[in-house]
Amino acid sequence: MMRIPIAKQGFPFILFFAALTIVALLAGFPLLAGFPVLAELFFWMTIFVIFFFRDPERSGPEGEDLIISPADGKLIQIREVPAGDALGCPSIQISVFMSVFNVHVNRMPFKGKILKKTYNPGKFLPAYREKSSLLNEQTSLLIDTKGGPVRTTQIAGQVARRIVCWAEEENTLARGERIGLIRFGSRVDLFLPRENTVIVAKIGDKVKAGKSILARFSSLQKEG
Repeated sequence: MMRIPIAKQGFPFILFFAALTIVALLAGFPLLAGFPVLAELFFWMTIFVIFFFRDPERSGPEGEDLIISPADGKLIQIREVPAGDALGCPSIQISVFMSVFNVHVNRMPFKGKILKKTYNPGKFLPAYREKSSLLNEQTSLLIDTKGGPVRTTQIAGQVARRIVCWAEEENTLARGERIGLIRFGSRVDLFLPRENTVIVAKIGDKVKAGKSILARFSSLQKEG
């Protein structure tokens, strides 16, 4: 069966605005420039919601050592983090900011087993601000991988007020597999063990979940 490239969480929104469009047309609201005003508004809202919840199939790059982006968007931060703040060892934090125009389905950065899933309620600061990593509502996954511990954190933003995480503890998921989404525009932080990570991407890069290479595990690189 062919898969519809829209996240299932989007269908209630699509049906809602499509129904409002039909009702507005049938009700015959006043016309402006030849178009029913409310019907046109609801129609474009329907188109926007379809666009926002798009979920295309993707094939990632080959390579046992490759760590890929968990989110679509712009890479806004790469920094070192002390042991204990995110992992049990010193780590590197890579942050991807998602605007409302990006695909919002998040994916596994590397194959591994979900050891712990944590939800923390919080504020809704703009997701591009550094403090959002500490203060905003978020869902975090601690993942056991062949390259060491990895953590992904979905962070709600000023507009995004709903984090959806499909992954559960004890799940073993492949690199690039879908783990959740955030509505509407937000951020995903990725934490990697510092001593075993070689960063490939740079701040300002536009990345795609499941496709763009962010880093490599040095211990898994094949000797030439």
